[in-house]
Amino acid sequence: MNRPTSRRTVLTAALAVAAGAGTAASAGSAAAAPSLASPPTPSAAASLVDNHSWRTYTDWRSGSGAGTRAVAGRRPGLVIGTPQGHTDYTDPHTGKTAAWEYATWTSPRHRSSVPATEVIASWNADAPAGTWIQIELCGRYSDDTETPWYVMGRWAAGDGDIRRTSVDDQTDGRSSIWTDTFSVDDAASGLRLVSYRLRLTLYRTPGSRLTPTVWRLGVMASDIPDRFTVEPSTPGLVRELPVPRYSQNVHAGQYPEYDNGGEAWCSPTSSQMIIEYWGRRPTTEDLAWVKPGLADPQVCHAARFTYDYQYEGCGNWPFNAAYAATYDGMSAVVTRLSSLTDLETLIRAGIPVITSQSFRKEELTGAGYGTSGHLMTVIGFTADGDVIANDPASPSDEAVRRIYKRHEWENIWLRTKRYDANGKVRSGTGGVCYIYWPADPASSQRRALRSLGLV
Repeated sequence: MNRPTSRRTVLTAALAVAAGAGTAASAGSAAAAPSLASPPTPSAAASLVDNHSWRTYTDWRSGSGAGTRAVAGRRPGLVIGTPQGHTDYTDPHTGKTAAWEYATWTSPRHRSSVPATEVIASWNADAPAGTWIQIELCGRYSDDTETPWYVMGRWAAGDGDIRRTSVDDQTDGRSSIWTDTFSVDDAASGLRLVSYRLRLTLYRTPGSRLTPTVWRLGVMASDIPDRFTVEPSTPGLVRELPVPRYSQNVHAGQYPEYDNGGEAWCSPTSSQMIIEYWGRRPTTEDLAWVKPGLADPQVCHAARFTYDYQYEGCGNWPFNAAYAATYDGMSAVVTRLSSLTDLETLIRAGIPVITSQSFRKEELTGAGYGTSGHLMTVIGFTADGDVIANDPASPSDEAVRRIYKRHEWENIWLRTKRYDANGKVRSGTGGVCYIYWPADPASSQRRALRSLGLV
């Protein structure tokens, strides 16, 4: 499911593993150990990544609204005020046409501190039954021309009204949308995206008083240099967070309508681990649709409600973040980090991180498999600085906890180029990760997030 013409070809819904995947587990205690490092300092990623978001009452009032209204409160947001019109939408995945009322909001232009080759939008919203949202991006190139309005996602929390979807075949001949990622087609040309606006369209059933609520709309813009290897970082933390352990392979063959079943569910399985770490989980009513007797039914739930019907997978990065943020009082973003030092900053503050990587079997000692794209949850670091990860590509929940060599793991996560088993050059994710945290974080967590440009 790779996109071979894009720098980012690892779109992580599909887990392609060798026979015997997950047989080399590293069992151990989940007890936390004290930190051995100093407080976080501003990240070196600042020169490579620009994170920007709209999330305050002032932010929502600063944009240009047509029928939307900013709401104040503990968690300010954007809602439908007076709809600006009606439109018909034919769902490409069901063929069903329905009428909708809509309102729009367009952000102020943001000039990125990083002239970017890639851009990923993410959002936190509530879209109850009878509502949905569309997210679009329009950017300005370094030669002062503009992109068209690109659809970055059509999203609903459920799947009863529309099928959440990315949109294929969007390009102007200079940039393209690859599922959830804006990418300059030829980074070597020097063309960059220097600024952008986002547009939200909020939809609801005509004549109703329903509304979606958008609490956060953010963008990660980056220009990561092509690299097959990265310099190793110096270990600076010994700590392990008590994150629940779930195996995607427990669900092999279950619900094949969602990306052929659990063996491809690395992304939603990782998301569910962290959602539950923060004390949230689906209700019994939420899980009533799952077949009785299945282990960890909440993982099935996460797969269903992160599934991208166009991509035909559960690995759409912003859809996973949006799913996490449907739980009460949760925030979530997709971003890039620059090193394991950045990741240590978050773990020190008690924030686990989901990372995206690809590798051959021999490149990650103890994994027991190779993959063209996989998500893991980093939960801590050993006294030697090695990575403690909850790896969902394991044969059982008990086997999920792994210890991976620090620099092997750092390299497979941060590189943008790699060789596959046939010696062909493929793309890596360049440090992509999902970060989920409470919308009202502790002061130490807020400091860590701020040091990485996330709040």
